Amino acid sequence: MNQAWTKFLPAAIRAKVEGRVYLQNVISNTGWQFADNILRMGVGLAVGIWVARYLGPDQFGLFSYALALVSLFAFFASLGLEDIIIRDIVRDPACRNETLGSAFFLKVTGGVVSFLAALGAILILRPEDELNHWLVGIIAAGALFQSFDIIEIWFHSQVQAKYVVFAKNAAFLTCSILKVILILTGQPLIAFAWVATLEIAAGSAGLIIAYTSQQNRIQEWYFSMKRAGNLLKDSWPLLFSGIVIMVYMRIDQVMLGEMIGSEEVGVYSVAVRLAEVWMFIPQIIFWSVFPAVVEARVSDETLLHERLQKLYNLMVLAAYAVAIPMTLLSSWLVDTLFGDAYSRAGAMLAVLIWSNVFSFLEIARSAFLSSMNWTRIHFVTVLLGCFLNIILNVLLIPRYGGMGAVIASLVAYWFAAHGTCFLLRPLFRTGVMMTKAMLYPKIW
Repeated sequence: MNQAWTKFLPAAIRAKVEGRVYLQNVISNTGWQFADNILRMGVGLAVGIWVARYLGPDQFGLFSYALALVSLFAFFASLGLEDIIIRDIVRDPACRNETLGSAFFLKVTGGVVSFLAALGAILILRPEDELNHWLVGIIAAGALFQSFDIIEIWFHSQVQAKYVVFAKNAAFLTCSILKVILILTGQPLIAFAWVATLEIAAGSAGLIIAYTSQQNRIQEWYFSMKRAGNLLKDSWPLLFSGIVIMVYMRIDQVMLGEMIGSEEVGVYSVAVRLAEVWMFIPQIIFWSVFPAVVEARVSDETLLHERLQKLYNLMVLAAYAVAIPMTLLSSWLVDTLFGDAYSRAGAMLAVLIWSNVFSFLEIARSAFLSSMNWTRIHFVTVLLGCFLNIILNVLLIPRYGGMGAVIASLVAYWFAAHGTCFLLRPLFRTGVMMTKAMLYPKIW
């Protein structure tokens, strides 16, 4: 049965999708996620700019430092289970409640570990800084609510993103309004940390409502020691990969804060946010295509590599479409949106935006590695990239400040996503496919 929206497509495209139910579901799912992220990008960027201008580089730097430090431990709350859960449910739908229940228990435990680890880290790094203690503690408390993200994973496994969109957007829009109220009423920095945690808690409540509204029952979930052990056995490399990814994505801000100061973190964070605001694009593509990659892995190796090449090509085209105009407009964009106080972020953005090419490709490659259960190889690639990033930060930040962190990130992202493919024999073909995508990203 065709979905109603297909009648609005041009005749040539409609002819290609008619009767292909799975393709229609993928397109519909992608559309919902795209609309969601466009809304988040627009509203989030507008409110984020207002917050940055209100707080100024120094306080915005403190806030960004706290967010970066918490994110270094946030992956404990997810335990790298997302891809594994989707894979298991797609392969064996009958295991649904056992898988969800076991994963929920693991994520609750991981959320507690994440909170305690972040709080311990700030007490060690800045033992006398009470403001930072509160900022990190409040933001890290959000991990305690993230166990219900298991419902979001379920909806992704069913290619039903619209329920996640409704649930999380209600929380997002409400908290965006609260941030505006905080600005208009002149509230202190600590209030913005409370709103960040409130958004996670409200989003979890929305997911519960969406799940139960579809005649699903959380009470049917149950814990299985065997299933939990199998989930951890397959996910631990992804867990450590996620930890390493967070380190090489956020360690630059932490190191800038320790080596240069909060103001430099604030300026650099503007460049990072304008570069990372586009990361919803590969995530949308990934969640819509990943189930099809898993199916192709089981049925036809040739089909698998055909789909992967198209995926790499599409990711590169999307990254180029963002990087080229952002490079040309970076200085004007930063000055216009954030003001003169953040003007140095323009040059940083012009360079950092090209790291998205490799970030997009790394996300695409993770679909292949997860479908092959090559999670250990994924861990090795990001670990090498992390080591390179830390070394380059140590060498470049004292001399070049924020721009040194930009260069370190760009090189590390390339190495982790593309360069390591030529060091690890199982990934050599993947490296060739990525190179082909970057040189000639044909998708039709």
